[in-house]
Formats: sequence, structure tokens, C-alpha cells
Amino acid sequence: MRMVDLIAKKRDGFALTREEIAFMIDQYTNDQIPDYQMSAMAMALYFQDMTKEERIYLTQAMVASGDEIDLSEIEGIKVDKHSTGGVGDTTTLVLAPLVAAVGVPVAKMSGRGLGHTGGTLDKLEAIDGFQVEIDGKTFNELVNKNKVAVIGQSGNLTPADKKLYALRDVTGTVNSIPLIASSIMSKKIASGANAIVLDVKTGSGAFMKDLTGAKDLAQAMVEIGNGAGRRTMAVISDMSQPLGYAVGNALEVKEAIATLKGEGPSDLTELCLVLGSHMVYLAQKADTIEQAREKLVAVIKNGQAIEKFKTFIASQGGDSSIIDQPEKLPSARYQTAVKARESGYISEITAEEIGAAASMLGAGRMTKDSEIDLAVGVVLTKKVGDYIEAGDTIAVVHSNQTEIKEVLAKVEQAYQIQVEEVTSAPLIHAVISE
Repeated sequence: MRMVDLIAKKRDGFALTREEIAFMIDQYTNDQIPDYQMSAMAMALYFQDMTKEERIYLTQAMVASGDEIDLSEIEGIKVDKHSTGGVGDTTTLVLAPLVAAVGVPVAKMSGRGLGHTGGTLDKLEAIDGFQVEIDGKTFNELVNKNKVAVIGQSGNLTPADKKLYALRDVTGTVNSIPLIASSIMSKKIASGANAIVLDVKTGSGAFMKDLTGAKDLAQAMVEIGNGAGRRTMAVISDMSQPLGYAVGNALEVKEAIATLKGEGPSDLTELCLVLGSHMVYLAQKADTIEQAREKLVAVIKNGQAIEKFKTFIASQGGDSSIIDQPEKLPSARYQTAVKARESGYISEITAEEIGAAASMLGAGRMTKDSEIDLAVGVVLTKKVGDYIEAGDTIAVVHSNQTEIKEVLAKVEQAYQIQVEEVTSAPLIHAVISE
């Protein structure tokens, strides 16, 4: 078998076989195929796409290129959740204890963020003493005991994806549905979950800006997951404005605490109930999505959800007193109000601009070695559809710097105001299950 023949075959629009894809991924992972040939293949895939079967074969080959996590010691059906990312995306912090509180084992492996804010691990490390680096045995024991634990990704998971992703980044082939879908799903499958719930974002603050692209990606990932023997569902949610009000690591932890107490923003609460309902349903802890939602609402109301968060934090060495005293979380030296320049209805809050402002403050990483300031960020006070008067506070910038004129300007520019009343975009655009 020769790589040049496979490139020509895909260039001409023909489907590759399971054996051809396995050969290609194995040889590339082991440095037997040069980058220039894999670049040519990536471009051929970009233009010619892949069949449903090819996408499954590609994902399975990438899973087989490295380690696979064995979660068999954990009792019950393990359900993982993945978000394609956004601004103020605090869902994992809420979902892990919320879903665990109704008896679903949440064995969550998370990463650190590049971009607007830190990843889930960074946010959890805003809690004094919290340990994300625990060994596999302890991880399994904690999930069996408490139904929830979160650790950093370990082992040599999907090395083929790491190599291919770096190549796509410099060859103009990032925006390829089969390559994006196989990249995400290979990591989820290698992480050992029995079922997967996907939160695919769309809008200005999302990777997939338009709804059609988001639906195509969601459909591709659901087909791959189900084809690989993992029950998979996808929710397409709106990211045309930030989710919730807080954007920043410690600030988002505070918002997660409020949400688990039943006092959080309506959009963050609703999305967590939608995603959580699908997780509970796939874990077979409810007969219907509606019944699953009722169980989640009940544990928020009776306090079991926030108590589960306390247990989760304490079990991984964190200071659980922050649940009742969130002021103990890292806080910035300065809080600066951003005022509305005119009266009217908020018609748009460009999520990407708010995310960029938070990043400029130090809430996110520009490179993998960047140090995050866990205290800083932006807290919105108004959302799309709200009426404001000129001079009202629309956001508060939390900073440890004094020179933040550029940040303040970026936050102000993110807001568009008009005279006519405005209806915000729907939070949930679609649910895809097969």
C-alpha cells in the first residue's frame, strides 16, 4: 500500500477502506509518512469530504493510535459531556455534581484552555487546595464513592490526532467537518465513556458561527459515536452572546455555585438542565428526558446538588467552605463599571469581543505556557433584550491592572443598542440523537 495512491484515490472522490485508513494513520503516527503527504491528504479530505463509514474508520484508527482509558472498575453507565467551547461556558462545573446527585457516575477528564479563559481544570484550581492530578486508582474510587471526580487528561491518548491537528492548523484545513468530528470523538471514545452528550455551540462566540455548519458537525459526531458503539446525542446551543453573566475562572466558579443553589442565570440553568437530562437518560437513570429533568430540578431544590459539589471539592483536597463563602475565591483588586452610551434595548452582545476582553485581562492563555490570572474577567449585568438607560452599568471589569482602557472599549463595543424591542435568539436550536 502506498500513501500516494491513497491521496490520488481521495482526490478523485473515491471512498477509502477501513484498511487503507488504518494504514495511513498508523504509518503517519509512527513517522513513516511525511507531513507533506498527510497535508495533501488533509486537503483532499477538505474538498472531497468523507462518507459516514470513512469518518467512523478514521476515528477508530485515531483511537487505536494510543492509549485507551479503562473505566470498567467504575460501576454503572459512564456518560461524558463535551462542549465545542464558548464564552462563559460554565456547564461542566454545574453538570458534574448535578448529574452525580441523581446517581449517574461522572468520571470526567478535562483539559486546560487556550483562548478566552482557562479550561475546567483551571477553573477548579481557583478553589484553594483542589487537586486535579490524582492517580487512576484514586479517581475510580472517588467516582464509585461519590459518583463524581474530575482529573486532567493523562496517558498517550490519540497521538495521531495531536500530530494531525498541528498539521491542519498550518495548512488551512482546520474547518473540515470529518477532521473536526474525528478529532473530538477520538478523544471522547479513548477516554472510556459508555455514552456521550455533545454541546455544539453556534453563534459569534462559537467555533461554528453558522447554524448549518453546527448541525453538520453535530450530525457527524453523533454518527461516529453511535457507529463506534457509544450512545451519543448532541444539543446545538446558542453562543451569540456569552452564556450566563460571568466570564473568568473564579467568577465562573461563583456563578456555578449560585446555579447549583437554584439562584443562577436562567440561560446557564436551562442549558445545564437540557444537557444533564440527556446524560441522565443515556445513563438509564430515567425512562424519558422529561423524567430525567424532573430529577435534576428536584436535587437543586432539595439541596442535594450543592451538597454533592461540596463533597466533590473536599474529596479532591479543595476548600469546600467556598460554597457558603464564595468571597474566599480569588478576587481582583479593581472593579470598573462599563456604562451604556445610550438608552434602548440591547440587540447584540458579541460573545467573541467579551471573550477577547477577558483574555486581555489575563483570564486565558495565549500559549500553552501562559500563566492565568484566576481572579480577573468580565461580569455582565445586562443581556440581549434588556432595556437600559444611558449611563446604566452594562458590565463590570474585574482586573489586577490599572491600564485597561482598551479592555473597557472592547466591552463597550461588544454591546449594540437599538430603539425597537428585541427578542434574543433561542438557547436551544436543535437536538440530534441519530
